[in-house]
Amino acid sequence: MATKAFVLYLFSTFSVAILSVLFFTHQNDDISYQPRLSSLKSNLLHLEASDKVWPDLTFNWRLVLATVIGFLGSACGTVGGVGGGGIFVPMLTLIVGFDTKSAAAISKCMIMGASASSVWYNLRVPHPTREVPILDYDLALLFQPMLMLGITIGVSLSVVFPYWLITVLIIILFLGTSSRSAYKGVEMWKEETILKKEFARQQEARVDSRGELLIDADYQQLNNSEEKSMMQILCFNLRWKRVMVLVTLWVAFLLLQIFKNDTTTCSTWYWVLFCLEFPIAFVVFGYEAIKLYKDYKKRLSTGNSESICEASIAWTPMNIAFCALCGILGGTVGGLLGSGGGFILGPLLLEIGVIPQVASATATFVMMFSASLSVVEFYLLKRFPIPYALYLTSVSILAGFWGQFLVRKIVTFLKRASIIVFVLSAVIFASAITMGVTGIKSSLQMIKDGEFMGFLNFCSSQ
Repeated sequence: MATKAFVLYLFSTFSVAILSVLFFTHQNDDISYQPRLSSLKSNLLHLEASDKVWPDLTFNWRLVLATVIGFLGSACGTVGGVGGGGIFVPMLTLIVGFDTKSAAAISKCMIMGASASSVWYNLRVPHPTREVPILDYDLALLFQPMLMLGITIGVSLSVVFPYWLITVLIIILFLGTSSRSAYKGVEMWKEETILKKEFARQQEARVDSRGELLIDADYQQLNNSEEKSMMQILCFNLRWKRVMVLVTLWVAFLLLQIFKNDTTTCSTWYWVLFCLEFPIAFVVFGYEAIKLYKDYKKRLSTGNSESICEASIAWTPMNIAFCALCGILGGTVGGLLGSGGGFILGPLLLEIGVIPQVASATATFVMMFSASLSVVEFYLLKRFPIPYALYLTSVSILAGFWGQFLVRKIVTFLKRASIIVFVLSAVIFASAITMGVTGIKSSLQMIKDGEFMGFLNFCSSQ
């Protein structure tokens, strides 16, 4: 019920926000066509004039502050599985002084670095409760193609949507997902408290009448048999066939993006290459969706109640379609923001019953592919300065590793995985504040300057 209410909230608020554009468009209809065209041309000339603003990499207070925020944002973002792009883009524009396009490109570099180091750390960590890899490859193959497809759609919509509308959608989405994640974290905290009390009672029952601790021999033997070396855990967590499918998908999308960037916008070949992304994404998604559906039906017929993957939902056609839509939505948000799709994927994995440790590991694994795809594309387009990108990516790599290390230690010590959920909620909420403030400031300036506030033409706006 809570999930349906959240989806209804997003659908209703998004609909109102998008329909409100018609109001501004109607107001702009009172303006003559020629002044509006002149306004659009002046805006485009202004954007072109300020296309690249690349500050020099020098030691000053801006660099120090950006390093601190980048480190904390990467550490918390990878732990929560959301990346942190909603924090990086405002930091790079307001503090360092980059233009928006370059800030989004460097943000992708930071997300890629933090995600890669987190994946490397997680590959050497065993699953906390089961004898399975900590990365859920079934969910990764299900969401990755939809996420990449959504990023393509999001980039296209960012050209058409007015800036104020993107700001409103971001605030609605981030406040909704952060609130839902916080509610989920509180529920998990209460359940963990009950389990800890129950465990304490069981420990007391193990003490005999003379006050001596009775150790279960079977339990002790199980712990000894589960001890594995780091290399054994690494080999166990890696599933090369699944990884190669994801790499093939990554290469296919990269080639399409490269070829598309070399063609004229809105030409026949441009739309052919754009549409080719849909069958590629749906083939990979469809294969994994059919596999999950058949396995679910088979287990249901045999009375096996064990989950197929980490998600505890029933893999019915309706739930599979819901996951597809959420994957596309997550990618679209990533394309609009210049961030990863973790702001949707992280909370979604928790919503479908994935435990926080696996949700964080799987989300960062998926983001590593989507972010690296954008980084290669931005590099070919020369969208970011190499020295700054290398420096901030190095900071993010260290932050991603140490963030995972410290939070995992805290979770193990306190025996509360809900901490990961609270970190996720806090990062999304902080992103809503930073992106909201910068977006509202820019939108008010556009209104003051009398700029066009309706939908833009896709072909003429690039």
